[in-house]
Amino acid sequence: MIDKKIILKRVKLKVAIQGIKGSNHHQVAKDYFGDDVTFVECSSFDILVDHLINKTADKGVMAIENSIAGSIIPNYALVFHKNLHIIGEQYLNIHHNLMALKGQTIADIQEVRSHPMALLQCNEFFKNYGHIKLVEDIDTAETAKRIQENQLKGVAAIAPKVAAELYDLEIIHSEIQTIKDNATRFIIVKTQNKVLPEEEINKASVRFITDHKRGSLAAILNVMSDCNLNLTKIQSLPVIQTPWKYSFFVDVTFEKYKHFSKAKALLEIMAEEFKVLGEYKNARIL
Repeated sequence: MIDKKIILKRVKLKVAIQGIKGSNHHQVAKDYFGDDVTFVECSSFDILVDHLINKTADKGVMAIENSIAGSIIPNYALVFHKNLHIIGEQYLNIHHNLMALKGQTIADIQEVRSHPMALLQCNEFFKNYGHIKLVEDIDTAETAKRIQENQLKGVAAIAPKVAAELYDLEIIHSEIQTIKDNATRFIIVKTQNKVLPEEEINKASVRFITDHKRGSLAAILNVMSDCNLNLTKIQSLPVIQTPWKYSFFVDVTFEKYKHFSKAKALLEIMAEEFKVLGEYKNARIL
């Protein structure tokens, strides 16, 4: 009798990213999860969230703030309204590179296409090249891919170095961003909370609403301070259903989980609304 061998194929983790392979979201997903995953490319953050909700992706990577441009406000609203859970974070230093079909120089380029934010962050570089027209596009890496697929001469893209490698383009100028120290914070999200051992958790994201009494926000911030929480981010957003009322999205770090647990119990009583959006490990060394 011959024994039957049952080989179970391991299902790869499906990670949704905004943009395509070669984008900054792709790089962050690779850094965080490694290469042995399936990447679900999304043309917008709304589509990314739909993949998570419909379970066609297991986890998602979303940019949430940039050291130059500030917060990406719509993504805060998406996390809350779609009931997503932040399970981790990753920081990426942003490097903008000008790339085109091989054999071309800056003198050959008549048009540069990229994401509006990339164009904005490289505007000083292009002041020296008045002959180049800047055109806003939907993504950095996708523009690079299109240049290769359509063999677009005289057109360049601003994209990460990995995009040039993936789409066989030549980097004409590297590191063209105006401010060299430029970083973006990304959050890792899913529809269910990931439970980490308490000793590994040292950062949390919360959302709350205060009443209109004088000093109500200050009182909440004082509680955070008294509980040994370090406030690393605060972002206010209007409460759409109530004009002139605001919700606050706050990130805090702490040395011991019991400090956050104590603050959480107090804030649930003090705030009109209070919700923990995620408890995870701080990715930045402060």
